[in-house]
Amino acid sequence: MTTRKDCLALDAHDKLSPLREHFTLPDGVIYLDGNSLGVLPKAAPARIQQVVQHEWGVGLIRSWNTAGWIDLARRLGDGIAPLIGAEAGEVIVGDSTSVNLYKVLSAAIALVKADEGHRSVILSERSNFPTDLYIADSLVRAHGMELKLVDADEIEAHLNEKLAVLMLTHVNYRTGRMHDMPALTRAAHAAGALVVWDLAHSAGAVPVNLKGDGPPEEAADFAVGCGYKYLNGGPGAPAFVWAHPWHTEYMDSQHLRQPLSGWLGHAAPFEFKADYHPARGIQRFVCGTPPVLSMSALECGLDVFHAAEAYGGMDALRGKSVALTTLFIELVEEYCVGQGLTLFTPRDPAQRGSQVSFARGTGGYAIMQALIARGVIGDFRAPDILRFGFTPLYTRYVDVWDAMVHLTQVLQTGEWREPRFNQRAAVT
Repeated sequence: MTTRKDCLALDAHDKLSPLREHFTLPDGVIYLDGNSLGVLPKAAPARIQQVVQHEWGVGLIRSWNTAGWIDLARRLGDGIAPLIGAEAGEVIVGDSTSVNLYKVLSAAIALVKADEGHRSVILSERSNFPTDLYIADSLVRAHGMELKLVDADEIEAHLNEKLAVLMLTHVNYRTGRMHDMPALTRAAHAAGALVVWDLAHSAGAVPVNLKGDGPPEEAADFAVGCGYKYLNGGPGAPAFVWAHPWHTEYMDSQHLRQPLSGWLGHAAPFEFKADYHPARGIQRFVCGTPPVLSMSALECGLDVFHAAEAYGGMDALRGKSVALTTLFIELVEEYCVGQGLTLFTPRDPAQRGSQVSFARGTGGYAIMQALIARGVIGDFRAPDILRFGFTPLYTRYVDVWDAMVHLTQVLQTGEWREPRFNQRAAVT
């Protein structure tokens, strides 16, 4: 039987433990919500102050050149690239995940329609993150197509000659279930479709290899991802976008343009020509002026992943992630037995991201609020999911133990029934 002393011993031998020192973590808080908003890198306040006071305050507009602001989107993309199996120059940072999804999904639709106009279906998971479905719905309406939603286990059965694009989130935001990216990509390509992956709950938490280690058909076509979850870029941090180099080279023939053809995606933005000519490669997916302050904060989050390379990089982080989530599942099922919790996340680590979700028929929101009042911060997802994220960069094994103890006490004492915990806030 695991004890708190055992967890402390695991922390003492954790080779990744020095990475925790890169972050600001409030005393008395066990933070298990990095899958929604990552914590503050210690370097970020000073970096932002430098940008505000010196680069903006003194350098003024000169800093686009002297401080390298104009190259920031590509520089950050190069920092994200190794985390998702891409190469330098293939990833660009800017805009939100939703906006980037609109860009790449539009690009994919245009490619398919140009080659095989009879393909009319975008396929996605019924429980995909709603904003992805909203974006897809807006596009199928505009293009006279169909958005088909199915359960995860039904996806392969719907890969057929009518399919234009398979659009999936690699790790499901509610369940934590992780798709087999190479297998589904290969199957979709065999059906003649293109594949778009959302890496919002993957990048920085689990190893991703968009280009694959196997045959070319296992390589994805497009991907987007979030900067403020596991990448620790801060609230509202800009997102990233990737396109397979074959597509970006293909689009250089003017066959395709992403729909938000802003000036910094132009081949020569400072020539200020009235007609649009897309830049080469991934640069064409840039739309407007990059948000320098928020990008500077994101750069601090990415710097920690560079530091993590000395400790084994993403493989080591994934190993710790599996260990943390497995430990939490085992402890909760042992100590919270009979309290109405049902594991909603795959038990098999190979099918699990870096979160654990438990369903409870009643009281889920109030239970989470009671935990937050105790300093254990997770979140709630309607209708009945208590969601706990485990960020291996800074989460300790003893945090897992202590979170379980608080959860057990909240359930056994019934304190979650107090009226203050049942008042819904705007953000859950």
